Amino acid sequence: MAVTKIFARSVYDSRGNPTVEVDLHTEKGLFRAIVPSGASTGIHEALELRDGDKSKWLGKGVLKAVANVNDVIAPAFLKANLDVTNQEAVDAFLNSLDGTPNKGKLGANAILGVSLAAAKAAAAEKNVPLYKHLADLAGFKSDKFVLPVPFQNVLNGGSHAGGALAFQEFMIVPDGAESFSEALRVGSEVYHNLKSLTKKRYGQSAGNVGDEGGVAPDIGSPKEALDLIVDSIAQAGYTGKVSIALDVASSEFYKDGKYDLDFKNPESDASKWLSGEQLADLYAQLVAEYPIVSIEDPFGEDDWDAWVHFFSKVGDKLQIVGDDLTVTNPIRIKTAIEKKAANNLLLKVNQIGTLSESIQAAKDSYAADWGVMVSHRSGETEDTTIADLAVGLRSGQIKTGAPARSERLAKLNQILRIEEELGDKAIYPGKKFHVAQTL
Repeated sequence: MAVTKIFARSVYDSRGNPTVEVDLHTEKGLFRAIVPSGASTGIHEALELRDGDKSKWLGKGVLKAVANVNDVIAPAFLKANLDVTNQEAVDAFLNSLDGTPNKGKLGANAILGVSLAAAKAAAAEKNVPLYKHLADLAGFKSDKFVLPVPFQNVLNGGSHAGGALAFQEFMIVPDGAESFSEALRVGSEVYHNLKSLTKKRYGQSAGNVGDEGGVAPDIGSPKEALDLIVDSIAQAGYTGKVSIALDVASSEFYKDGKYDLDFKNPESDASKWLSGEQLADLYAQLVAEYPIVSIEDPFGEDDWDAWVHFFSKVGDKLQIVGDDLTVTNPIRIKTAIEKKAANNLLLKVNQIGTLSESIQAAKDSYAADWGVMVSHRSGETEDTTIADLAVGLRSGQIKTGAPARSERLAKLNQILRIEEELGDKAIYPGKKFHVAQTL
């Protein structure tokens, strides 16, 4: 099926920053993709091309990336007469046009917009839902589909919030629910209880939400945050049905080989910074005391020794998720597998920059008996592609933020529609989320 036109424009993400939107036209119609953007980005991620012109959008403009789609990619793509149903050929062509290892010439944001729009066009050409097309691309069975457990970021610290709390995200995991729709209801009820409890304990303004919809009270320690969440789960009546997950984003406070849990304080006492082993001991204490089932980025992105040490202690009891560590990059994933540093991939399509490479990252992870959690970014849009991706890849886990803010709910609402469409062909993995691809 021939592509007749490709056109990109600059639109805005959920933080009010510019991002790239791509329209791809075929005889079947218009297919659109919008690229998300991260705040705490790993240094090994594919390059998100920004203009750097401080007089416009504080340097965050994407007009160069937009021009690269319109002036470089579009004419070359149309001339090559590529078939959008062959995603690997599309993405290989895009990568060859760029020719750099990190998509630094054209920008991962330019390339990804075209890659995702092509997949939507291909699903339409095949007359199947996007999640079915993505399952086909990955070579996964589609007699039944696995819906993801929603990991919902309800309380924020780190670079996503003010206050002293170093850990970036505290998530609720409704893994005791019987269906995806029940999981969303449970998550919503816990979230509303958390907001009211937060206001009661920390004042009215503590109920205000951050970039991903989570509350950000002025909390000093992880235990205080976890106590608040456990109390909210109990108040909602779901003790035992809702677990907790952490995204520590520890690269943000990794300094001189140690971890500064007081990193937001310019006068932080260096004598109190923790070694990797000391931080691992802190996690072990928290896991023993609270219903924590998953920890993401517990250590710095290049502190391999700490990852390996921690995995050797708790890897059989806990999901240890690589984000900054692995950045959806097959080379980094291979290293993490070989070193036995983690057992779960956080899959973010804009970290690697094409759909094919994202699918390969998931397949490489599954081959090593890892789990996969499909993830949004903190700068999100109304695009719902990752909802279909989580279902198509049988990941069993999706991370989209709190059950608040439309750019977060857009993904969850799309999965509700998929659940309705699938009927008894939908599996909700519950506590088996880590091995969902085997169900």
